[in-house]
Amino acid sequence: MKIKYELIKNVGKARLGKLKTNYGTFDTPMFMPVGTLANVKTLTPEELYNMNSAVILSNTYHLWLRPGEDIVDKAGGLHKFMNYNGPILTDSGGFQVFSLAKKKDITEEGVYFKSHLDGKRLFLTPELSIQIQNKLDSDIAMSFDECIPYPATYEYAKQSTERTIRWAKRGKDVHSNLRQSLFGIVQGGEYEDLRKYSAEETVKLDFDGYAIGGTSVGEDKDTMYKMIDYAIKYLPLDKPRYLMGVGEPIDLLEGVERGIDMFDCVLPTRLARHGNAFTRKGRINLKNLKYKEDFTPIEDNCDCYTCKNYTKAYIRHLITCEEMLGGRLLSIHNIRFLIKEMEEIRESIKNDKFLEYKEEFIKQYKNND
Repeated sequence: MKIKYELIKNVGKARLGKLKTNYGTFDTPMFMPVGTLANVKTLTPEELYNMNSAVILSNTYHLWLRPGEDIVDKAGGLHKFMNYNGPILTDSGGFQVFSLAKKKDITEEGVYFKSHLDGKRLFLTPELSIQIQNKLDSDIAMSFDECIPYPATYEYAKQSTERTIRWAKRGKDVHSNLRQSLFGIVQGGEYEDLRKYSAEETVKLDFDGYAIGGTSVGEDKDTMYKMIDYAIKYLPLDKPRYLMGVGEPIDLLEGVERGIDMFDCVLPTRLARHGNAFTRKGRINLKNLKYKEDFTPIEDNCDCYTCKNYTKAYIRHLITCEEMLGGRLLSIHNIRFLIKEMEEIRESIKNDKFLEYKEEFIKQYKNND
């Protein structure tokens, strides 16, 4: 079946809802861990279940190159291939357009760019992106879009936004996996009228859900929040709204306040591999000498496996010795931190206390000593 969204309650624009999928019903707003290569780095599905993870992401571009969508299809789809018994969302490869392609290589037909593996010339079209995702058999597929860089001229942003809408229609026309939902992506850069235009035109195409893309590409926070504001007012209330590539704890709160239901980001695992951990009092770097003899958990009141069993001193030892377990333990903590934050956000909306929760969370988070 396709996913379905049910709005349970809202406090202002903040929404408490349920996302119904083939793998159960999950509460929103939610944070979705990223498993680029059909794996949330260093973690097993069982560890993700223990963190109360729901939807996770995989990357169309990377799986197209390795192992190839036909291999995943032969394995029975992504769920069986990676043994994840929960919903999976695949991105479209559009972000790789942003990171790997040159402007001159973006054409109306599709995008030429070089493989990050061997330099081989590749060509990705809206149709091919959707066909790959159909074979990957994710629960949610994403339309192929261009992530507009920041800053960009109005003229460039307008041309790109109009092309992304045409690409969205082309992708929708070839989408053929009846079990799979398809989301449209709103672009428009920093320009209010382009965000409005993109949202309205994308909604006309009647997707199963809608994403706001093109944020977290180098802009300041105020600009990012404006990009959300410009677009979200034109998205339907009865379908999920997804803010792509955002995972800073304070940004999650700001997104929820504006009406976002779904977030994803590689940040928790990327920070973990460099020895960093989220805490209620801000981010800490366990490589710092002051943690060498700190035999307390990362956070006393954290319910994750790492905090229940290991100390900062031990994790610091693992990180400084480049032992893989260090990054694993920090990944467990960081992902659970964001999922727990979303659980608390949902509870605060349920109890009409969201704004109070947000204010207190930010006050603590910025009190990093």
